[in-house]
Amino acid sequence: MKVQVDMAVCQNYGQCVFAAPEIFDLDDAGELVYHQDVDDSARGDVEAAVLACPVQAITIPD
Repeated sequence: MKVQVDMAVCQNYGQCVFAAPEIFDLDDAGELVYHQDVDDSARGDVEAAVLACPVQAITIPD
């Protein structure tokens, strides 16, 4: 499964990190880093991160 974050929209609030810490993280500078290719078994966590993002920067392209 692919995960996509629009970094022009992302404000690094980190809500996705709380929802799916195995997929999303904040680096030492506070910038979002994430895995773009994720096992399908993590879909629920990624969907939770999509819903948690206050600026709707995360998508799961089909």
